[in-house]
Amino acid sequence: MAKTNSFDISTGVDLQEVDNAVNQAHKEIAQRYDFKGTNCALDFDRDAGTMKLEADDTYRLDALRQVLREKLARRKVPLKNLDAGKVEDATLGRARQTISLKQGIDQETAKRISKDVRDGDFKKVQVQIQGDQLRVMAPSRDTLQEIIAFLKARDYGVELQFGNYR
Repeated sequence: MAKTNSFDISTGVDLQEVDNAVNQAHKEIAQRYDFKGTNCALDFDRDAGTMKLEADDTYRLDALRQVLREKLARRKVPLKNLDAGKVEDATLGRARQTISLKQGIDQETAKRISKDVRDGDFKKVQVQIQGDQLRVMAPSRDTLQEIIAFLKARDYGVELQFGNYR
């Protein structure tokens, strides 16, 4: 029987790095001149995987979001895995926004990835959807490397991570 090689495709963010980035953003907000005397809040709910931003107006909310994105990028958190909700108006002209973190590949994206791999001209390739990740199997390691390069060139709205390469 021929040996099959495989790798897993997944996505996610390191919650500890997100927590560190939020703490760094808190420190910068406390020191920045344009945030002096304002009531801006940034809360991270680790269990729900959401960040809640609240500011005095939409201008400060944009500045707060920009500070957070800079800190997340510096901590190597994939910004593609951030799902920013719409800006809500609160009382007294305040603005709110919720940003959720994408952990795992959703079913629709997994089906698109699976279809793209099957439609690509790769020989004897099998793709299995296993919950929030995919397993790609092929008899040749070279084919698997071609598939990884093929998927890296495409945009699925999330940062794909390739692991468990056997």
